[in-house]
Amino acid sequence: MDVWSPTSCELGEGARWVDGRLVFVDILAGRLLAAPADRPGPAEELLRVDVPLGAVAPVAGRPGTWIAAAGRGFALLDQATGALDWIDQPMPEGNRVNDAVCDPAGRFWAGGMPYDGTPGAGALYRVDADLSVTTVRTGLTIPNGPAFTADGRTMYLADSAEGRIDRHTVDPVTGDLGEPESFVSIADGGPDGMTVDEEDHLWVAVWGGSAVHRYAPDGRLDRVVPVPTPQPTSVCLVDGRLLVTTAAYGLEPIPQGAGAVYATDGVAPGRPASRFLLS
Repeated sequence: MDVWSPTSCELGEGARWVDGRLVFVDILAGRLLAAPADRPGPAEELLRVDVPLGAVAPVAGRPGTWIAAAGRGFALLDQATGALDWIDQPMPEGNRVNDAVCDPAGRFWAGGMPYDGTPGAGALYRVDADLSVTTVRTGLTIPNGPAFTADGRTMYLADSAEGRIDRHTVDPVTGDLGEPESFVSIADGGPDGMTVDEEDHLWVAVWGGSAVHRYAPDGRLDRVVPVPTPQPTSVCLVDGRLLVTTAAYGLEPIPQGAGAVYATDGVAPGRPASRFLLS
């Protein structure tokens, strides 16, 4: 695995394939970045906000507008100005957004986590087309992902602090979740950002494990891809290429290459990011 973009992210996350580019964030710095997806190269800073930026998704029919997990909630983000038009900020003081993604039906799902790591103080939220915000699961600590199958009927959700990935059924019409089913546990590191490929296998960045894991739908570990830095944070599949964001956060001294984007070829295809459907 080689450096794809020599970006120095404190806490890279939220890697998505959008309009032919790799889009990702540097959470604590509030930066939205983009890098080429077809060739190695430096990342461009698209904008910066003054709150943590967990992840974004493009808004369908509104070029230059993103729905963002930001600060303690959710906003529509104008790329041209960097302005945040707040939807809701449901997370309590002491918490912040973490990873987020749109499902194939166009709903936006995001985790919220406590800064101090208080067990069970995090939650999973859903933003629907009418911009209503629903708390869909509580009792989490560091929710990561989520990731959805192509039909939108299955959601994977990691709790990095617990080393566990759960699987939920999803009602494709309402977005209601079924009860969580334990999918896999990871002992050496914590599951972080995830994505599902076209073969319905789950790819997982393993924070602290210097690796990306690929799991079959039955939970079998199918492949391990070593990453040459300790903290992989999110994964994106673009035309048979695996792109991995990483973090330098908490490392002392900071190893060379921590916080860069890495890549390797010869993997199963993925899908472009789903767009948020605003009614």
